[in-house]
Amino acid sequence: MNTEQHVLACIDGSAVTESVCDYAAWYASRLNLPVGLLHVSDIPASNRRDLSGAIGINSRQFLLEELTQLDEQRAKVANSYSDALVNDAKSHIQSRFDSVDVKIYQRHGKLLPAIEHFNSKNRVIVMGRRGEDHKDSRINIGSQIETVARASSVPVLICLEKFKTPNSYMIAFDGSKTAIKAVDMIAKSPLLKGLQGHIVMIGNDDATSKHSLVMATEKLTTSGFTVEAHHLTASDAVDGLLAFQQQNAVDIIVIGAYGHSKFQQLFVGSTTTKIIAKTPSPVILIR
Repeated sequence: MNTEQHVLACIDGSAVTESVCDYAAWYASRLNLPVGLLHVSDIPASNRRDLSGAIGINSRQFLLEELTQLDEQRAKVANSYSDALVNDAKSHIQSRFDSVDVKIYQRHGKLLPAIEHFNSKNRVIVMGRRGEDHKDSRINIGSQIETVARASSVPVLICLEKFKTPNSYMIAFDGSKTAIKAVDMIAKSPLLKGLQGHIVMIGNDDATSKHSLVMATEKLTTSGFTVEAHHLTASDAVDGLLAFQQQNAVDIIVIGAYGHSKFQQLFVGSTTTKIIAKTPSPVILIR
């Protein structure tokens, strides 16, 4: 087992946590890697501004001491919660994927710096589509996904609340450099080998795009993958891709992320965001 790299599973105790663990362990088992369970505690300090009005210095000092004690108590509770969460997650993985090693990482602060701390080890990052902060939100893409995906140089697997062992996959292909890169990465990895593959392009009827689809299919076939190419017509790319997914019972989608400028939001208004929001299956996002 390659212990220099890991599959980093970002967990937060939300309803999607078990699924994150399962997909991370599945991914790790396919690549013979350990899982790194990461939980980040973000504990804001109490508001220390002076609310005392006309009360004296001694009273203000007493209030500050009370706030300090409250902060210490909150930190202890947060640490206890984190300990319980990561240990439960580790037990869950080991009960279902006994061949997968599990490492535990606990950090304080924000998620992205914690992930970047492990950049040299990260082979893939696994996240839930909805985190604890968005469990009741109409916007079911967790707030952290865009931030992490924009900064990540490795694939990001975004999963839903229920795990299903993938038997098939679909590559959303448009002939772009990002899509071609996704095909190259898949061809070099054992992750999806042995699964039924589909490479799907919507529209793009120009000769260059058609040639790219043929070449991408040949790349995967010659690398030992079972894959079929589909060039479809649909008025809306997202609707066309999701309809194909449903009709063919596709278990996992591979798609390239768009927008490389740090001044632009990566997902807003894009095909990528709409697929992540609407698909009933996990998505592997590649930049």
